[in-house]
Amino acid sequence: MINTMTKKFNIIAHEILYSGYFRMEKYRLKHTLFAGGWSEEISREVFSRGCGVAVILYDPNTDQVILIEQIRAGALSNPYKAWLIEIVAGGIEPGETAVDVAHRETLEETGCQIEALHYINEFYTTPGGVSERISLFCGKVDSTQVTGIHGLSAEDEDILVHCVDFETAYRMVDSNEIESAIPIIAIQWLALNKHKILEQWPPR
Repeated sequence: MINTMTKKFNIIAHEILYSGYFRMEKYRLKHTLFAGGWSEEISREVFSRGCGVAVILYDPNTDQVILIEQIRAGALSNPYKAWLIEIVAGGIEPGETAVDVAHRETLEETGCQIEALHYINEFYTTPGGVSERISLFCGKVDSTQVTGIHGLSAEDEDILVHCVDFETAYRMVDSNEIESAIPIIAIQWLALNKHKILEQWPPR
């Protein structure tokens, strides 16, 4: 049974340790304990990324999934796998909605337009130390118009687009060719819900 205690926390101090491309923050806090009472003061660093959006692009007419490939700084410790297979994603800028970002990032990273959008869920990527919360969508696209290399030169992006059938995308998860958590979650969601998407977006 889920514990129904009243959960509280008190932030004793908060400071920004570093602010650059990303931001590192430090918290000193106390929180209520499941067994009752309060914890001792604890200290935690948090890698602050704000909120983001990810979109698994799917063509119901061809059963194709659009994947992207790019080098990732977080994977540089494994030089043979520094280029990761992912799905379209990006951060929410001031004044934007999650839907705005889904459309913008899809155009920037694949060159195609979203025809319809289905909201999936929201989740934290690594809540033990990262603040990032992702809004995940499934986007309907025309895969016959997707090809080439994309990304914004101003952001030093070099993104290769892959258009694969759904079964291939799923096998890439199963064989560990896809190692990034967000596309794994998205592809597994599509595997469980593709029948609903096809009812919503009937193939022509």
